Amino acid sequence: MISRRKNTWAILQKPFAAGPLGRGVLDFPPRPVHVEYFEAERWHFTPADKSMSQPEKHPYDRSSKWLIQHHGDSMLGLAQIHDIDDWRPAQAEVVQPRQLPDGLLEARLRGETEYDNFLLEVATYADRRTKEQLTRDAMLVYLDRGVLPEVVVLVLAPKGRQRVSSGRRLRSRRGLTSVSIMWRVVELWKVPAEELLKSGDVGLVPWVMLADSSEPPATLAQRCRDAIDQHAPVGERENLLAVVQVLTRLRYNDPEVFAILGGKQIMIESPLIDEIVSEAVSKAESKGRHETIIEVLRVRFGDVPTELENRIRSVLDKDALTQMTRNAAACKDLETLQKALA
Repeated sequence: MISRRKNTWAILQKPFAAGPLGRGVLDFPPRPVHVEYFEAERWHFTPADKSMSQPEKHPYDRSSKWLIQHHGDSMLGLAQIHDIDDWRPAQAEVVQPRQLPDGLLEARLRGETEYDNFLLEVATYADRRTKEQLTRDAMLVYLDRGVLPEVVVLVLAPKGRQRVSSGRRLRSRRGLTSVSIMWRVVELWKVPAEELLKSGDVGLVPWVMLADSSEPPATLAQRCRDAIDQHAPVGERENLLAVVQVLTRLRYNDPEVFAILGGKQIMIESPLIDEIVSEAVSKAESKGRHETIIEVLRVRFGDVPTELENRIRSVLDKDALTQMTRNAAACKDLETLQKALA
């Protein structure tokens, strides 16, 4: 359980408050909703659906995930959601074909007794996949919990003229069914860096180097370093400095800036970076074993169903992969292997 009260700052003009539908509704300002039409078949939540597969993870994803898990209340402050008395990362209650999104938080606002579900998504750039992921993750939470979460997307850097729309509408091919989903978008490069630094909230410092500022990068980096050195919780200093370095690379490539933020030594000392490296090595090793297992099955039985391939690729545990390799070599047919994986 994480409990903190923080004086975070305002970005949007309208606060989080009771909306026309009742308590705990984000009262969005009227904004145009981008409309797209899809055939219903595209939205089956099954592991075999390649169009809905998770994008490849990279250091920005892992750094953002760490910030969500440790400073999620600060990130909600970026979207004008304040007065949080208590919050915690959410845990899945029901096993779904896909796990709940990493950015799902439960937060209780001041003066209330119930926790609300908030879904924090971090997009490196705005692209078409962002809308798909927001839609999918909101629906996954609804399937698991029976309520729609309050969705906030933080976009880290601009990419040409592309922008993340504030919502979307889906309609079945024949028009009998439609779904409209809205979310709040925060474009980080439009956020004043000075407000982040003045907030006194160390959980906002990692975003400063990507925010709007006229200060030289080295000056801004030094202010970030000073804030973390002075206010980082016990055990988080190295990770916070490492995360700032990772995020800063989206905008700057200045050795002086990285030296101010601790340079290579901090990257070596950070437990988070060590986890990222170990995870990358493990996934690379697992990927090779996945291909070996699938190739064995193709040699023995011909075409391998996409669903079975996806199930094989989802396994990362080394012992489980070793047993799966033995099963692939010894099973009498694909159905037997599928039963063993169930």
